[in-house]
Amino acid sequence: MSRPPVMARAIERGLAPLKGRRASHLLPRARLGGPMPWVIAIMVTLTVLAAGGALALTNLVDRARADLAGGVTVQIVEADPVLRTAQADRAVAVLRDLPGVGTLRRVPQSELEALIEPWLGGGVRSEAVPLPALIDVRLEGEVGEAGLDGMRSALAEVAPDARIDAQSDWLGPVFSAIAALRWLAIGLIAMLAFTSAAAVWLAARNALNANRSTIEVVHLLGGTDGQIARIFQRSVLIDAALGGMAGLVLGGIALTVLGAQFAALDAGLVQGGGLGGFDWLLMALVPFAAVAIALLTARMTVLASLRKML
Repeated sequence: MSRPPVMARAIERGLAPLKGRRASHLLPRARLGGPMPWVIAIMVTLTVLAAGGALALTNLVDRARADLAGGVTVQIVEADPVLRTAQADRAVAVLRDLPGVGTLRRVPQSELEALIEPWLGGGVRSEAVPLPALIDVRLEGEVGEAGLDGMRSALAEVAPDARIDAQSDWLGPVFSAIAALRWLAIGLIAMLAFTSAAAVWLAARNALNANRSTIEVVHLLGGTDGQIARIFQRSVLIDAALGGMAGLVLGGIALTVLGAQFAALDAGLVQGGGLGGFDWLLMALVPFAAVAIALLTARMTVLASLRKML
């Protein structure tokens, strides 16, 4: 009985080809014809989108907190415009002399009317709708309860209708919702990693079953489980690398388009959620992580199956 040419060369060279690129010919498999590269590409695309969203939300929260860290808003809620103006003037004079106050600005009435115009329509006047006098205060450090209490005590006599709030408190519920979305994105990334590992596990099991007879012959010729596992790993490496690069490109394009759409909104809070260079570097590592997961899963699956097979 004549031996196949590939097997004959393997015997003559002491199975050395099993360690090289020629070893893949012992277990033929069409790479791009199978679903593995496309599955990896889809998983990497979704992972890049989820990671980009989580990083953008993190940047948004960090920048918003930095901008609002020392911000305090003083509202004079007196309905009488004359008394309101007098209290606002006295409050500004007192706040200028307080220690720790960096800058302050009394918001003009016209600016307040412009802020409520989208809800109440144009031509709104303070006589028809009493608007509080607003004073925007910037402290030299972060806002604390002790600082707020000191400001309230200082304004209690000169502006009894003053309400003092830290600007960061207004966005507290928004920050909590964003934190929940970030955890959701992290959970989605973990699920995608698990799904990718499951897909590689199924592909490796199918490939082992399809090449069972060849694997048995290789074992009889002295091939080890590690050599056979490296053959499968080489095939998975190529598929995962191709799919990972395609997924990175697709995910990057999608994030760029979404970023441009949000930037066009011209909203201060949304604009703070852009991606920086370090963020893009982190997302560029996603394909490498996908390849590592695929290789580790393939090796563990092949070795475990070979121990049961032979």
